[in-house]
Amino acid sequence: MRYVTTFSTEIFSLLNSIIYFHKAIQEIQRVHGSLSFAAFLYTIIGAVGTMLLAIFLSTAESWKPLFHRYLRMGLTEYAAAISVVIFIGMPYVGELAALDKSTLPISTAFRPTRPDRTIFFVQFWKLPIVWIFAAIIPGFIITVLFFFDHEVSSIICTVDRYRTQKPGGFAWDIVLLGITTGICGILGIPPANGLLPQAPLHSESLMHTERKEEQVVMDEESRTEIREVKQVYEQRWSAFLQAGAIFMFIAPPFQRVLGLTSTSVLAGLFLFMGEQSLSVNPILYRFFYMLTPVSELPTLPPTVKGYKGVHIYTLLQIVVTVIIFIVTLTKGAPAFPVIIIALVPLRLKAMNKLWARDTLRFVDAWACREGSPEDDADRKGETNIGLRPMASPAPEV
Repeated sequence: MRYVTTFSTEIFSLLNSIIYFHKAIQEIQRVHGSLSFAAFLYTIIGAVGTMLLAIFLSTAESWKPLFHRYLRMGLTEYAAAISVVIFIGMPYVGELAALDKSTLPISTAFRPTRPDRTIFFVQFWKLPIVWIFAAIIPGFIITVLFFFDHEVSSIICTVDRYRTQKPGGFAWDIVLLGITTGICGILGIPPANGLLPQAPLHSESLMHTERKEEQVVMDEESRTEIREVKQVYEQRWSAFLQAGAIFMFIAPPFQRVLGLTSTSVLAGLFLFMGEQSLSVNPILYRFFYMLTPVSELPTLPPTVKGYKGVHIYTLLQIVVTVIIFIVTLTKGAPAFPVIIIALVPLRLKAMNKLWARDTLRFVDAWACREGSPEDDADRKGETNIGLRPMASPAPEV
């Protein structure tokens, strides 16, 4: 991951946003034929309402002086959960209770849902040898997907604006992900948690304002100033409680409660997650630059000659994202992580020949460390010049 730049992570983040929006539309489209027209209209209202209420509550931190500070923080951090609970209960109130509903399918017994299976445990020692070797290929693809997905998500959630103390992925998280994936394979069920709770949505919900004292020197006099700084409250309880709630709701008694959830709420949650991911993606802001009159554009650094290179760079990211998304809709979908990984050498080996170095330095940077590939190349060039033997002085005539 030392060689991954924000070129790849921004594309991956945009891809996640598009997939969330697409899944939401799929959920709404899936119930279109099975519900009455009135119930289908409420499905749309429920999905959009879940998203809008979550977005509204996620801004509670800025409602000052309304409510106590801790109440505003609680509304911000649990905006999605509050919105989901409200819209789960809404269809069961008043005249809405008479509408037909499409709810999450659940199991009423602790057993596999496939009729031909009586136990969860897969007797893998009885499988043909050919199947075992054939499983290596999808297993390798899943490993690459989970590793890249986890690492890139960690990078996206710990960018500089969040001021986190641990800017990289936590090593034990990927170990836990591997163990749970292996256990799920032995039990014959899909991976329970393809991605640990690391997404811009979670980092944004944990953002809060802190007051910090800073020493400022002006006119040779030092004085203390109090500034408000946005920072993420780093803790493990949210992830632990989320995992515990998932474990609790797989038990049949609690699954009945889960079965009350309308699929419109799930679609609304997907919309909210897509919006939260998209709203902090630099591609979105650079796309807005393409729609902005030249006279209104921010001033570029003196070394960057115009916005043309920046716009072409942004268009390339959007086109690549659309291509990868189309691949995910085909039978070759499991191979899309390979395409994302291929973007790393593309950025390092090819793009520096097509874009000006200062333009790339302006729009791109290393994802896991300071600086950019162009900065490293400049330092390497200076080192080579310093090590080059000096030419002997010309003989005097």
